[in-house]
Amino acid sequence: MNIIMNINSKAKGFVCGAVAAATYGMNPLFTLPLYKEGMSVDSVLFYRYGFAVLILGILMKVQGQSFALKKNEVLPLIVGGLLFSASSLLLFLSYKHMDAGIASTILFVYPVMVALIMFLFFHEKVSLLTVFCILLALSGIGLLYKGEGGETLSLVGMLLVILSSLSYAVYIVGVNHSTLKLMSTAKLTFYALLFGLSIYIVRLNFCSDLQAVPSLPAWGNILAMAFLPTVISLVCTAVSIHTIGSTSTAILGALEPVTALFFGVMIFGERLTPRLMLGILMILVAVTFIVVGKPLMTFLKEEVAGGMKRKLTR
Repeated sequence: MNIIMNINSKAKGFVCGAVAAATYGMNPLFTLPLYKEGMSVDSVLFYRYGFAVLILGILMKVQGQSFALKKNEVLPLIVGGLLFSASSLLLFLSYKHMDAGIASTILFVYPVMVALIMFLFFHEKVSLLTVFCILLALSGIGLLYKGEGGETLSLVGMLLVILSSLSYAVYIVGVNHSTLKLMSTAKLTFYALLFGLSIYIVRLNFCSDLQAVPSLPAWGNILAMAFLPTVISLVCTAVSIHTIGSTSTAILGALEPVTALFFGVMIFGERLTPRLMLGILMILVAVTFIVVGKPLMTFLKEEVAGGMKRKLTR
């Protein structure tokens, strides 16, 4: 009976991890139609963050979770919220300069950037596998940048999405090395979104430049964007990490760019050439090995040590 319950729990974790990644990959599905209706990036993100904060706040209230903060948590939350929001802003700006599917794939290199940050600033050892993965990811980005016939992607778009990925990587490292490490995911996300909202308030001249939602379909896209790629994705990520661990959840994150690419090609007519497919595959493989590298090396070391011990006891 316990085995069955464990299997069900694991299955729940994998399903939630897949749902979290797939729903986050839906960002372009709801964002691009809003751009076509004339909405600015800042207005779109203001509504996204505002409604996401409202929905998360209601969920926390229903679950009886505390909104209280300690003094030493306020400043890290403000900085974290600004980084989290900057990542969204830079990604959504990049959609204006390049295909959303390609942008979402490049964004996915954030685990590689986390590994680099940990090496440069926290003196964490870098294995040959990590170096190989970094070079593989950079090669993949190079293939994405230079397309068929010598055509190149927008340099501005590339810089925006790389900075978006870097902002998110710094946010992750900051959370794991601050007083926020033990904070519940719901509370952390609620305040990150709340403080992150301030960026759009300022950029919209304290909401004096905020655009009205132009149509009923636009309202549908805004609410869907706040609910699916934001609240549902973040809640499912938390459940997945709790049940199957951060490594498996991160590997399932490969569904994010795959989902974005699917909608980009099928709905928005974005091109997917063999060269682009190879570049995307190289990035996905590099990130997967970055994520799984440490657990795999630990497992191999334990197996080798165990084998040596068994030989000595024979």
